[in-house]
Amino acid sequence: MPSQNDSGIPVIHAPDGIGYRLLELPPELLEALESATPPELRLESSTTSAILKCGSQSWALRQKNTSNALILLKASNVVAAPDQIPQLGLQTVSTIHDTIELVPESSGKPAPTTIGKWHEKFARGR
Repeated sequence: MPSQNDSGIPVIHAPDGIGYRLLELPPELLEALESATPPELRLESSTTSAILKCGSQSWALRQKNTSNALILLKASNVVAAPDQIPQLGLQTVSTIHDTIELVPESSGKPAPTTIGKWHEKFARGR
């Protein structure tokens, strides 16, 4: 009886070089974007951040770093060695260390800037 070599799912690390950011959407914006007639989004600049506008609502974009990296994967044919048959596996597309958070802006006033957090100071140089 032949035995099977169950070596698990092959994973290769081959980032594509594109910088990805995950955007955390507020429920009301997600609902509007998933509607039958999605609204137009505009991105504007301010003195403290970029502003995302959707109709009369606006949100400041804030980068948030995380100590737990998120890894984007995709299905891929992986060849472990040149003389082996390719098999279905996973390929690392990117490793993400920060996300973009949308902070609601009140009627024309810029969102408050947080000062003193080490990860926000570190993020400025990235």
